[in-house]
Formats: sequence, structure tokens, C-alpha cells
Amino acid sequence: MAMRISVQWLTGNDNKPKGLWPIEWLAITYSILTTLAMFVLWPDMDHPRDMLADRLYIFLGTILLWRIYLFWPRRLMTFIRITAQMALLSYWYPDTYEFNRTFPNLDHIFARWDAVLFSCQPSLEFSRLCPWPWFSEAVNMGYFSYYPMIVAVMVFFFLCRNNHYEKASFTVMCSFFIFYLIYIFLPVAGPQFYFQAITPECAESGIFPSLGTYFSHRTDMLPSPGYADGFFCHLVEWAQDSGERPTAAFPSSHIGITFILLYLVRPQSKRFLFILSPFALLLTLATVYIQAHYLVDAIAGILASYPVFCLSKWAYQKTSLILRHET
Repeated sequence: MAMRISVQWLTGNDNKPKGLWPIEWLAITYSILTTLAMFVLWPDMDHPRDMLADRLYIFLGTILLWRIYLFWPRRLMTFIRITAQMALLSYWYPDTYEFNRTFPNLDHIFARWDAVLFSCQPSLEFSRLCPWPWFSEAVNMGYFSYYPMIVAVMVFFFLCRNNHYEKASFTVMCSFFIFYLIYIFLPVAGPQFYFQAITPECAESGIFPSLGTYFSHRTDMLPSPGYADGFFCHLVEWAQDSGERPTAAFPSSHIGITFILLYLVRPQSKRFLFILSPFALLLTLATVYIQAHYLVDAIAGILASYPVFCLSKWAYQKTSLILRHET
């Protein structure tokens, strides 16, 4: 009976607007903005024609899902349309690297900030101070839970707070795009890439050379710190090998987006917030522990999270208002 009710609910009629939705217009707008940046940087980019083709395919896929929804306006299609846009974040993230690799790298500035502010390199010291297998596995579990947390929050809104689902999805995706626009023009790779290039000994000695466009064709990282034989450590290594690039270090979107998820869930379910909070704490620690971020990146991620959250909510309200007037 429960399965029958669930299927009926998923295949039930949806009464959403017939045009493109705010989240789809958001993706189109981001695609246009990055395409304009691509034309400006065209001579310095590796494969701009392929990137341009990708954007065309994404646009055509968006239109196709929209047309299918017009013939079959069901909740399941709503979930598919929005999930398709969210899933494309896995494309848009490495896409930032294709832009910022054309600019001189800025890691020497951020590594120096850590040294000046904390009198050490926290990303190197943290794992030395806490080498225990249980701690290393716990923070790696927190770091790996990043995308599962996003999926869990989106599924929660779809199944349990469906009237807020579109707004929550837009807010998360807009927040990602705000961070991504920063990363395009602020090329910071993070300690795991920069310290691999200059050596940890050089960093600990306070020597931070500028590497120019070194990371344009170099993506080698430091080995995993802490307990390197753990299950979650291997999962994090696998995830990084699959899609990590020397980009997106400042501010930490891992922390920023995680806090934004908490902001979204807090007024809806205190129980779910309680479940997510330990993972959020472990992830925050992990960003520095596994050397993905400088400590200043982590702090900036926390500080940026609420302004980005508010800006994304405002963007949804404005976009929704404009689309309602047009219809």
C-alpha cells in the first residue's frame, strides 16, 4: 500500500508553471556569463570549442526535459528536471579550472596569510597533531559526506517539504554558482597542490614562491595525511582522483554550501538538522586536515555562507517575480 501511494504521488499531476523554471533560467544565465568570459579568454584556453559545445548540449537537454514535462506534467518529471540541473554541478566545478588556469596562481598569497595569522601552516600541522586512525577516518567520512548531504537535503525537501523544494534547489545551485564565479577569477589551488609543487619543507620555512601558470598543466597532489589506509580515506582519494582540480580553494565552498544546507533545514526540521550537524562539523575540520584548504579558506567559507545564502534567496524571489509577470 505504501509503495502504491508513493508511486501515485510521484506520478500525480504537478501544477507548476509551464515555462522554464527559475533554476533553469539560473543555469542558462550562468552558461551565458561563462561563455562571454570564454570569448574574452579564448586565445589562452585549451579547448574552448569543446566547452562551447558542452554548453549547447546542456541547453538542448534543458529544453528537451521542459518539452517532455509539457506532455507529462508529473511530480516525477519535476524531480528529474531539477535534479538534472543539480547533477550538472559536477560539470560546472571542473569547468572553473579551465578559466582560472589562464591566470597567474595566487596560492603564495594565501599560504603566506596562514603563516602570518597562525604562525604555522595549519593544513600541515593539523594531521601531525591528530594522526590517530579513528580521527582521520572520522574527518574523511565528514569530507566524503559532502555530496550525500546535498542529495539528502534535496530528497528531504522533495518528499517532506515539497512546496519548498524548487526554492531550496535554486538556493543551493545559485550558491554554488556564486562560489564558482569567484573561483573563475581567483585562482587558488589549495595546500595539497601548492605544497606538492614547492614542497612542504619550503612552506614550513616561510618560502612561498609565485608559480605563475604552473597549474595550467600540473594537477599532482600531496599524499593523503593522517591514517592513509582507512576506508573513508580511500573514498576521498577516489573522489579526488575522479574530479579534483587545482581550483576552488578560496573561499571553501565545501564549508559554505554545507552551512547553507543547515540554514535551509533549520526552519523545516530540527531533527534533520541534528542529524546533519555532526557531519557538517567533521567536514569543516576535514577541509584543513586533508590539506584541501588553507585555514583562511575555511574561515572565509564560514563567513561567506550566510551572505551567499541571503543573496541566493533574493535571486530566487526576483526571478520568480519576473517570470510570474511574464506569464
